[in-house]
Amino acid sequence: MKLPIQTLKVQFDLAKGKFPAGLVAFIVFTSSFISDRFIPNSFLSFPLIISTLISAIVTQWGIPKLALFHINQSIRKEGPKSHQKKSGTPTMGGLLVVPIGVVIGSLISVRGTSSEQLIALGCITLSYMFIGGLDDLRSITLNTNTGLSPEKKLILQGIAASLFLAFANWKNWINSSIAMPFDSSIELGFLIWPLAIFVFLAESNSTNLTDGLDGLASGCSVLVFTGLAIELMLRGNEGNPAIAGYCMAMAGTWIGFLIHNQHPAKVFMGDTGSLAIGAALTGVALLANSLWPLLIMGGVFAAESISVILQVSIFKITKQINGQGYRLLKMAPLHHHFELSGVNEKNIVQSFWIATLICILLSLIIRH
Repeated sequence: MKLPIQTLKVQFDLAKGKFPAGLVAFIVFTSSFISDRFIPNSFLSFPLIISTLISAIVTQWGIPKLALFHINQSIRKEGPKSHQKKSGTPTMGGLLVVPIGVVIGSLISVRGTSSEQLIALGCITLSYMFIGGLDDLRSITLNTNTGLSPEKKLILQGIAASLFLAFANWKNWINSSIAMPFDSSIELGFLIWPLAIFVFLAESNSTNLTDGLDGLASGCSVLVFTGLAIELMLRGNEGNPAIAGYCMAMAGTWIGFLIHNQHPAKVFMGDTGSLAIGAALTGVALLANSLWPLLIMGGVFAAESISVILQVSIFKITKQINGQGYRLLKMAPLHHHFELSGVNEKNIVQSFWIATLICILLSLIIRH
């Protein structure tokens, strides 16, 4: 085991803050080991370990390859000035690691309904990775931070989500009754389908907005995937060990990426990664009837998205009223507001990780 340990460079010197990603990894690995030890049919540790090791090694190998082909990030001029020094950092890192999580996750079960669901999850994850890749490639080609137009991106996302939902409906996988806290539920009937489309679009774009600081989106995603997996296993006979395993494969692949993505980032995930994360989380939540847990656990993603909506809406409304728009935040999304307020980037990222962890614990307490 010396080679993987040296490759991962895991230094748990948390007191000195040398490797904050180590805390995320420690929490995730400890949670998976405890789950496997005490919860029947729990099989979380193996896909987590395998995907983490492969992802870390592939990312380390792939970073110079991305640089060789000039797949580098362009920083928008409207963003914080401190980000200009990040220009030229290799991007589209999601292309390196998303397929790892998909392949390992899809192999959790190789027969029956579980196998079909895992393949469907893999397809929707890769579809959104492809959409994000088109966006990233256009940005790189034009040497700008804007790729596909928002309209084109939403149309492609909607088409991919609709195909996934049509297949899920054919297989009768999605429950129209949404599970709520304290063993309650809300029956939506046909409305589950437009809601599902909305969640796909909202979640993928929320994770995309969160991907603005080194390690922010990847670290939060690792925790949310783990939280959903634990929540599924705590359901007992009503849980879904296969989908929980898929979650841990995705968590592992982003731990391996986070090692290289933490501040100062050697690689960015790009839309290739962030859109895939949102699609995977939504697909899991819909198939496992975990929309409510996803909403709570992904509180940071929701806050980032809401901050943009409020910023734009308030500015437009106040500009129509008095001719001079009012900005609620110094800059949106929310993490940029704290950044322009003088908070250190690493502190913002770690604080958002902690906030995500609190949201996950809250969701688990409320649900059970």
